[in-house]
Amino acid sequence: MSASPVPAPGAAKQGALRRSGDWARRAPLLPALLLVILVTQLPFLVTILVSFMNWNAYYPDRRGFAGIGNFVTVLSDPDARSAIWMTIVLTVSVVAISLLLGLGIALLLDRKFLGRGIVRTMMITPFLIVPVAAALLWKHALYNPNYGLFNGILRAVLGANAPQVDWIGRYPVLSIVFALVWQWTPFMMLILLAGLQSRPLDVVEAARMDGANAGQIFTHMTLPHLRPYLELAGLLGSIYVVQNFDAVFTITSGGLGTANLPYYIYQTFYTAQDYGLASAAGVIVVVGTILVATFALRTVFSLFKEQTR
Repeated sequence: MSASPVPAPGAAKQGALRRSGDWARRAPLLPALLLVILVTQLPFLVTILVSFMNWNAYYPDRRGFAGIGNFVTVLSDPDARSAIWMTIVLTVSVVAISLLLGLGIALLLDRKFLGRGIVRTMMITPFLIVPVAAALLWKHALYNPNYGLFNGILRAVLGANAPQVDWIGRYPVLSIVFALVWQWTPFMMLILLAGLQSRPLDVVEAARMDGANAGQIFTHMTLPHLRPYLELAGLLGSIYVVQNFDAVFTITSGGLGTANLPYYIYQTFYTAQDYGLASAAGVIVVVGTILVATFALRTVFSLFKEQTR
């Protein structure tokens, strides 16, 4: 029976030093990790726990375990289904329009011209504005029927007899969509512009020398190259837009059929004081966001793999 090899004292010492070095590098990160857990994970765990409870502040004596009853109520409530549908409509329309506009602007800003740096800085300004401030800007400075810019343009073009359009009252969903598109187009443009600037220019020049025109280069070379960037921009935009509350609350206050899921949660929690139902709706939103984020992370990893080849 052979004896097991005994590690050399030097190797054991090196292993201990390596482990101590690893802990020395990780120790400064522990406070930040604990803070993230306390701020994000513990409240989410409490939300999951409350979502299985029958807890309404107006009826404190009826508090108890409800099972999946809150989730069934959310999915069967007509207001909740309408909010889910409005969330889908807002997310798809805002992301699609922002992607198209962002692609067009990125193609223009990819060209060399005088003052390109200033124009790029000005183009990302809407994305830097606080969301509530941006919504207030659109509601009062642009949409207001009495002194808004849009009706002012109508009066300047059509004269004093121009109709005073109530933009929010007549087009509530479009009013929110345009405000969000204005805010999120620069985000899409930045991602797509980064994709355009990573193109292999030597291949593009070779295609031009072979007789390919601008349309063929865009269709067969630029778009395939931008596909992962388009997917990444769309997925990241969807993650943020699906959680949007500021524009709906500020522009329409959830009225005129514009209440989305975040606004439904707000009404259920603060107005109806139904903590269990609001928590169940919040868990549904988080689960949907996690599914979208999973696809976004896969897209990011695929981009990294392509760049390291």
